Amino acid sequence: MSLVKRLEAAVERGEAAVGAVLDALTFPHVEGRTVTFLFRGEAQGVSLHHWIHGLPRELPFRRLGSSNCWVLQIDLPPGSRMEYKIGVVCGGRAEMLRDPLNEHLARDPFGANSVVYGDGYTPPEWTEEDPEARKGTIEERHVESPVFGDWRPIQVYRPARFRPTRRYPLLIVHDGADYLKFAQLKEILDNLIHRLELPPLIAVMTQSLDRMNEYAADDRHADFIVQDLVPQMEDLLPLVRQPSARAVMGASFGAVASLSTAWRHPGFFGGLLLQSG
Repeated sequence: MSLVKRLEAAVERGEAAVGAVLDALTFPHVEGRTVTFLFRGEAQGVSLHHWIHGLPRELPFRRLGSSNCWVLQIDLPPGSRMEYKIGVVCGGRAEMLRDPLNEHLARDPFGANSVVYGDGYTPPEWTEEDPEARKGTIEERHVESPVFGDWRPIQVYRPARFRPTRRYPLLIVHDGADYLKFAQLKEILDNLIHRLELPPLIAVMTQSLDRMNEYAADDRHADFIVQDLVPQMEDLLPLVRQPSARAVMGASFGAVASLSTAWRHPGFFGGLLLQSG
């Protein structure tokens, strides 16, 4: 009997039968490519909200009979991972919730989402701390910004075995503090440099004080990066002073800021790494 059929039969038998199914299984329930989501609660409508491009952003649950149980099945490729929230409409009010039945969370600067893992999922090795990888260092600093008329906090990553007599490529990271906190950026750089998949480099993490305005294709922000930040880093650190050795990166609005900076100063950066939100 399929899981949905088991749930429908349990609903007909009453709360105790539904509780027995929940005690025997974890939800979301992953079986091959099929993932079954379950929500229990009074509502006029329940939906799954995710951030996977190319699929409908809102997938409706189906109520089981007249009960307070709602169910949804989707196809999730093996080895994949999906963040989501559950949208609940109750009393004419809509609310976005983390899945009460799911203990797995992914945190970001805006809070946390529930996470479901496809069959056979394992975290990429290069995102996990490698005990054999030599560790780089993170230094807290400030840079003066004549463009903005203030001082800006930054964090500087130096690779393991850093030598002041050597020249290093430069990576500018928008929302760098968030990358360090939520995306294991330091561990990733340590791992990739250790595995010779990246050359030893210096990364400068910048964090805007007014992200919603400064990242929105603001001339001043692009000038801050090119006229304030990079020259001061070149004075402070042994960097390769060529466009081919400079890259800028960001995700979501940070990607907008990265693209805007490169577009407004053509030829200054030799590389762009952009991630959609």
